[in-house]
Amino acid sequence: MDHIKNILVPVGSSKNAVSHLQYAVDFAKALGAKLYVVQVFNVYTKAGTMIKVDHILEAESLEFLNSHVAKVDTKGVEVIVKAFKGKLVDTIELACKAASIDLIVLEPRTNSIKDEVYLGKTSGKIIKQTNIPALIVPEGYKFKKVSKILMATKSAKIKKEGALKPLQGIKEAFNAHVDLLLVKTPFHNADDFDVNEELASVISHRIESDNPTTYQGVLEHYKAFNPDIVCVVRRKRGFFTKLWEKNTVLKKDFYINLPVLVLDVK
Repeated sequence: MDHIKNILVPVGSSKNAVSHLQYAVDFAKALGAKLYVVQVFNVYTKAGTMIKVDHILEAESLEFLNSHVAKVDTKGVEVIVKAFKGKLVDTIELACKAASIDLIVLEPRTNSIKDEVYLGKTSGKIIKQTNIPALIVPEGYKFKKVSKILMATKSAKIKKEGALKPLQGIKEAFNAHVDLLLVKTPFHNADDFDVNEELASVISHRIESDNPTTYQGVLEHYKAFNPDIVCVVRRKRGFFTKLWEKNTVLKKDFYINLPVLVLDVK
């Protein structure tokens, strides 16, 4: 069984941070996982500035995180609080490696910014520039049992070992039903819809659709499937390449008011 054992939650300064943390706790509880609650701080110092500034910032960061954790019901989940100094993406990747993280649970916007933005710069960077599986949870979304998952992709070719582990872990923890939507885009190759054994063992049902993009395929079909989570894949030339050339993603370009599981197949 592919358990998700370790989940990481990066915390920013958004008004939604406590609600998001509660979702992450509830999700970790359902999966029997540990939760790492982290903040990354960066210090730009000039020569001759106070040497102890790092310690002060780390202490402030830990205090900030602990105050957030104190506002949620941890429900017996093991919560580990960490503050790291460094560049966001590199530091998150190192933290994930050190703690054997299986999944990052992300807010779409870690800072309070304009309503028309779906993914802010920080979350966008984590999604686009790391290779760690992530679950993007809409603001204010309350945790509920995951009964149905809709996986949408323009190619069933998944060569990376362990790429399906988060999907398998969530499916098994909730005994969820997984539907596969194969979207035939203008860039379709003859073998794109060949489903291998590993993927076939996860899905209950498959449907094919003709659409210009995977996202448009999701928009056309997701209401009929009525999923609790939409699952997409991150490839070198895939779902996010064109859409997410910048780290910020606008709601007019991509928005589903459901948690979105992003698998890495690069």
